[in-house]
Amino acid sequence: MMRFLQRLGKSLMLPVACLPIGGVLMGIGYWIDPSGWGANSMLAMLLIKAGGILIDNMAILFALGVAIGMSKDQEGTSALAAIISWLTVQTMLSSAVVGSIMGADAVPAAFGKINNQFIGILCGLIAAGCYNKFYKTNMPDFLGFFAGRRFVPIMTVIFTLLTCIPLYFVWPVVYGFLVWVGESIMGLGAVGAGIYGFLNRLLIPIGMHHALNSVFWFDVANIYDIGKFWGTVEGGVQGVTGMYQAGFFPVMMFGLPGAALAMYHTAKDNKKKITAGILLSVSLCSFLTGVTEPMEFSFMFLAPVLYVIHALLTGISVAVVAALPIRAGFQFSAGFIDWFLSFNAPFAQNPWLLIPIGLVFFVIYYVIFRIVITAMDLKTPGREDDNAEAEMKIELSSDNYAAMAQAILEGVGGAANVTNVDNCITRLRLEVKDRLLVDEKKIKASGAAGVVRPGKTSVQVIIGPKVQFVADEFKKLVR
Repeated sequence: MMRFLQRLGKSLMLPVACLPIGGVLMGIGYWIDPSGWGANSMLAMLLIKAGGILIDNMAILFALGVAIGMSKDQEGTSALAAIISWLTVQTMLSSAVVGSIMGADAVPAAFGKINNQFIGILCGLIAAGCYNKFYKTNMPDFLGFFAGRRFVPIMTVIFTLLTCIPLYFVWPVVYGFLVWVGESIMGLGAVGAGIYGFLNRLLIPIGMHHALNSVFWFDVANIYDIGKFWGTVEGGVQGVTGMYQAGFFPVMMFGLPGAALAMYHTAKDNKKKITAGILLSVSLCSFLTGVTEPMEFSFMFLAPVLYVIHALLTGISVAVVAALPIRAGFQFSAGFIDWFLSFNAPFAQNPWLLIPIGLVFFVIYYVIFRIVITAMDLKTPGREDDNAEAEMKIELSSDNYAAMAQAILEGVGGAANVTNVDNCITRLRLEVKDRLLVDEKKIKASGAAGVVRPGKTSVQVIIGPKVQFVADEFKKLVR
């Protein structure tokens, strides 16, 4: 399971790397025109729309990234299958289609929130699973056109349609339950706000945080914390309105950047430069705009225990701030831009105090994350075991990568014994059916620097920084 989650986390790093620029563009556009969101400024409208291309379609990007990363040879057919799976779910579980079955007035609100990251990841996994299972499928001669990779999209549609059946029944039940939970904790004051903050973060991986948000931020239970805070909805109460928003600022502006700094300091020395690039961009996105998904998905599956800690710390922050005479709010998210604009909101109360509180949470996040990462040897970005500094200096004796790949394939028992091929910066990472067929002497005779067997069916061949060339030839042979 941990190997699966770490591979899933690695697959998400590609789309995650694309997101920060989208969040920054939207944040700047909103800063230019905070009241009209582009209605009063052409430049703001263009920036918001440009950023929204990525942020609004985050789930699609996740579907593509997961499908490519989880497929056996990262072939483009899996990405096409992911798009097909995504379109199938969005169509079959849309409010319009569900309304034609249940009646237009009986459509649960859950189907209006079917466009989320969880569904994107699910569609990516379906596509990758279908690719891995069917990309070598043979067909009779008269159906030969649909053989091999062309068969993958067909089976993806079938399996996605089958997945839609349980989702049709389960999705609204789960969504409705979470709305009920939100309504149940409304009267608990600061404690209830803290519980909400904890659940808000905890539910992001499955996309169900929208259910709780609809209770506290919007008008499902007549709280409408966002609308009342900014004065667009009547009924705000000084010292109360904003309590479900203010506590997110210390986490998004300071806490997550503190976690990013801890990940950077615990990264391998030879990977710090690469790690710094991604962590700096996602931290800036979180601080400036409050868009946290790029940061959260960078470690959510690589180190789930850290994400639970993050959710707990978010709950504590929301509860503490709600108990203090501090109120701030947002229209976009809890980043610097909305914090700055909060000073002019009618129900703002001491928003400047969020800065010292945020600095405290920066230290808390940094210390806790650094201790837990090192104590548990968590594989956060830059801490993968299979790229030691010495391996980066390996020089191959020959540039005949095809011959080397052939020798390695013979050493692992032939193509029939290989179930998965992947590679990192220095190692060829294989999954085999029968570990007894693996001959380490043959593999080392190919010119490989070494062999590591981390699991019963896992084989890692240490090649060095030119592993990509060997991996490409190896994948051709396996196909």
